[in-house]
Parts: sequence; structure tokens; C-alpha cells
Amino acid sequence: MHRKPHTRFLLAVVLAALAAGAGCDKLRARDKLNKGVHAFTAGQYDAAIEDFKEAKQYDPSLLNARLYLATAYANQYIPGAPSDENIHNGQQAIQEFQDVLSQDPKNLPAIDGIGSILYNMAGGPPFDPKKMEESKTYHQKHIQVKPEDPESYYWIGVIDWSLSYRGNKDMRSDYNNNSRNKTIKDTDPMPPALSKQFADKFGPVIEEGMTDLKKAIDLRPDYDDAMAYLNLLYRQKADTETTAEARDADDKAADDLVEKVKAIKQKKMENPQPTS
Repeated sequence: MHRKPHTRFLLAVVLAALAAGAGCDKLRARDKLNKGVHAFTAGQYDAAIEDFKEAKQYDPSLLNARLYLATAYANQYIPGAPSDENIHNGQQAIQEFQDVLSQDPKNLPAIDGIGSILYNMAGGPPFDPKKMEESKTYHQKHIQVKPEDPESYYWIGVIDWSLSYRGNKDMRSDYNNNSRNKTIKDTDPMPPALSKQFADKFGPVIEEGMTDLKKAIDLRPDYDDAMAYLNLLYRQKADTETTAEARDADDKAADDLVEKVKAIKQKKMENPQPTS
């Protein structure tokens, strides 16, 4: 059956109207995005969130609207605050970043955004080692996409220090609570049995963190923050050692890094980089 001329004409009109409507929606989305950005930069996050939501509704393919929406939620999140609203902001930030990754799996701002939010959530209270590990996976994803960025190696080192430090602290506390003998201070070497337990559980974590921090320093030789955490991981490594000589070597490596950090910071103070 052949379409009648007026039927074909009406169909063309409808299609043109739909195309025009889609074009108008994209313009509205851009307008809402721009308004949201202005509100965001002014620190008006609630208003920005509403603008970004509307931009996303008008144009679901507009990734910048989704990224800004996720970032606005993330800026509203306060680490450790227990309120339902605060937890909702953190969860919404993760969800919006995940929506970006569903369209663009290698989107680094979304990958980094989730890693950052999970790290902040994991810090507690209470401390959540599972969220710490989950945060680490996103920094590893960043490395898979762009292995030349030192920051992701740094964050893996920070997370591994957080895990090992908390484990060390908890093991010492349990030992002191259950020991009939003399208690140990935070600065005392662990007793051999406790040291082995700590090494078995956290030795691989410490080694991973040290490897990644060294990689970060290789990529950025004056990366003083990475050196500072490498120093802290050497202190943790000292508690895994079976001899006093090995422990002393770790402490010396840590002390050497402290001096190196001081020298780098002094040099940066004497030669400040121009700000853009």
C-alpha cells in the first residue's frame, strides 16, 4: 500500500518537530549546565545540584552535567558525619560517577571521584577496611588508563599505610588488653609472635604500598608527600622484621626520608612556583 501524499507530509512535520524539540532540549541542558556551574563556583551547591539535575534530564548524554552533579554531591559530603543526608550525598555522588562510567568506562574524573569518596567514607568513624580496599581498586583503574600519573600510585600507598597502621594499632591494643605481662607502647617493637602475626596479615599490603610510593617518586622526584608516606610505611615494615638489624635498617631508611622531605620543602619555600 502506498502512503498518501498528505500522510507523508504529516510524518515529515512530526519528525521535524521531534528533531526541533530535541535540539531545544539540548540548548536547555546547556543553559542549565552553565547556570549550575556558576552556582557551583559560588559555593551554592544545593542550587547547582538542581540545575545539573535538570540539565541531565534535558540531555542524558551530556556527561559534563553528570560529572558536575556528582562533584556537587561529593562537595556536600562531610567525612565522618553520620546524618542520613550526609550519607545520601556520598552515595549519590558515587551513583552519578558510576552513571558516567557506564557511558565512558575510562573517564578519569569519574574514576578518581569514586576513589576519593570511598576513601573519605572508609576513614569513618568507624574505620571501614573494605571501603579502603574498594577505593584502592579505582586508583588501580586510573593506572590502567594512564600509568604515567603519579597521584594514583601515591593514593594506593596512602591506603596501604592506613590499612597497616590501623591493623598495627588494633593488634597492639588487643595484645595489651589480653596480656598478663608488661604492655607494649606504640614505639616499642612488637613481641616476636605478634610481629609474625602482623607480618602475615599486613606484610603484602606494606610491600605493595612501598612499591607504589616508590613508583610515584620515580615519576615525580620531588614528590615530598609520597616520601612522607613511604617513611611511615618503613615504620610499619620495621614491625614485620625478625631481627633488630633489619628493624634498625627500616628505621634508618625512614629517618633518611624525613630529612629528604625537609630539604625538598625548604627548597620549595625558597623557590616558590608561580601560580596561574
